[in-house]
Order: sequence, then structure tokens, then C-alpha cells
Amino acid sequence: MRQKIVSKNISRKRRHVRVRAVVSGTAEKPRLNVFRGLKHTYAQLIDDEAGKTLVGVHSKTVDKKGETDGRKSKTAIAFLVGKALAEKAKEKKITKVVFDRAGYKYHGRVQAVADGARAGGLKF
Repeated sequence: MRQKIVSKNISRKRRHVRVRAVVSGTAEKPRLNVFRGLKHTYAQLIDDEAGKTLVGVHSKTVDKKGETDGRKSKTAIAFLVGKALAEKAKEKKITKVVFDRAGYKYHGRVQAVADGARAGGLKF
């Protein structure tokens, strides 16, 4: 009997589709989407009703000399991504968001982005 091998990414995409069936963002309470690449972390606030990205931040443009206490790990930089996203959201008068972990475990970089956004003043 042959066993079907499913890649991690396909499983993640299936989980993401299930979550997206429930989670949706509006202009008042946008969806905070996190993408975790091999090298970089991306986060954006999306208004699903209008189909527009309101704010977007990625680890390539974040000031890495921020409050990481000299650490340069991907998790420390992901925290800064969340904090930078919260600051940009404040400029657009956004305070409440819905968190979309995009099928990833709420662990590591994904959790760090959420913690950074909370530290920056966003409410989940």
C-alpha cells in the first residue's frame, strides 16, 4: 500500500483556506496577515470588503537597530515588524485588528509579529 506524502506547504495552505472561511477584515477592523518566508517576514493589514491592503511592512525595510537588544535573530526582527506595522496603523487611525496566522502555528516568528503589534498598541 502506498502512502500519500503531502508537503508542509500544501498542508499550510489547506489550513489557511479553512481559517479564511471564518476570518475576514473590514475597514474598521482589518485582517492582520502574516507571511513567513525563509529569510524574511511580511505583515499587512487588509480590508477584505474593498479588497485592498491598508498597511504593509516587511523585515527588509524595518529598522533592525530597534529594541532587539543587539539580537539579530529572525524572531527578534519579526517583533520589530509587528511594532512597525502597529505604528503605521496608528497613523491611519486603526486600533483593532483580526489576526490571521495564515495556517502557520502560533509560535516563533508568527507569535513575535503578534506580540510586536500588541506592544505597538493594536488590539486583537
